[in-house]
Amino acid sequence: MAKQRVLSGVQPTGNLHLGNYLGAIRNWVEQQSQYDNFFCVVDLHAITVPHNPATLAEDTYTIAALYLACGIDLEYSTIFVQSHVSAHSELAWLLNCITPLNWLQDMIQFKEKALRQGENVSAGLLNYPVLMAADILLYQADRVPVGEDQKQHLELTRDIAVRVNHQFGKKKEPVLKLPTPLIQKEGARVMSLTDGRSKMSKSDPSEMSRINVLDSPEAIAKKIKRCKTDMVKGLWFDDPERPECNNLLTIYSLLSGKTKEEVAAECQDMGWGQFKPLLTETTIAALQPIQEKYHAVMDDRGYLESVLREGREKASAIANQTLHQVKTALGYSHPL
Repeated sequence: MAKQRVLSGVQPTGNLHLGNYLGAIRNWVEQQSQYDNFFCVVDLHAITVPHNPATLAEDTYTIAALYLACGIDLEYSTIFVQSHVSAHSELAWLLNCITPLNWLQDMIQFKEKALRQGENVSAGLLNYPVLMAADILLYQADRVPVGEDQKQHLELTRDIAVRVNHQFGKKKEPVLKLPTPLIQKEGARVMSLTDGRSKMSKSDPSEMSRINVLDSPEAIAKKIKRCKTDMVKGLWFDDPERPECNNLLTIYSLLSGKTKEEVAAECQDMGWGQFKPLLTETTIAALQPIQEKYHAVMDDRGYLESVLREGREKASAIANQTLHQVKTALGYSHPL
């Protein structure tokens, strides 16, 4: 029996933080042997907000190298760059012409980001969920790893696929496969170091809010030392009045490999002065092998380029086949 296909991606903003790693990529690594995986660097999504064109290409290589450094195995997974496969842009346009405007205006993330950007909000920000749908549907993905904040995007993807199949498909021959969510296990929501009620995010203007996978030991120590805590003695999980405590214990549990019960017993009588050095040491030790592998990959640019070239060829073969099916269903002629 063929393995189910999984697709996911990360934007090239120059680095990954612990939320990306613990909430997504580490789970991809642990589960990858069970699936036929396609992991892309979604650089087309990166320009829906103001970006730096001088660093976009290098940031893209950084994320691809971090995929490999974190343990993505080419035996089970294909790594490629979204913009290297032109079918993404073409299918996004076709789907845009089928997607009702009010579906996009109702997207929660659009409302939140548009509020922050004000008059600078672009049409791309409104339309990027359609591009995300194209990313998924091009590969006829069976499963898509999602966190709580991305469920609405996958629901929209399914709605768009249903609409295409209903309007242009045949009853027993749907044009597009409906993907289902691959819900991540505990740890999918790593919170900010400066506000335990907000998700750790690249878009937070404060670098102190997140630990990046490539942070130096000195930077990690500084961020943990200054992270928000409280005045309560003793540490425990799941107290809604102590969100920062729950978050830091969760990070420690995930990075140390200890169970929640083991961490609760170990830390129940600790103060922050005792716990923070422990978390610092654990974080540095957990990230060191990833950083070493990352630098080895980046130092061998020829190897990295070959990985992306092979990934593009494999991804393009599948994506172009799906695009052909959609264009045929919509009534387009094809090059002679």
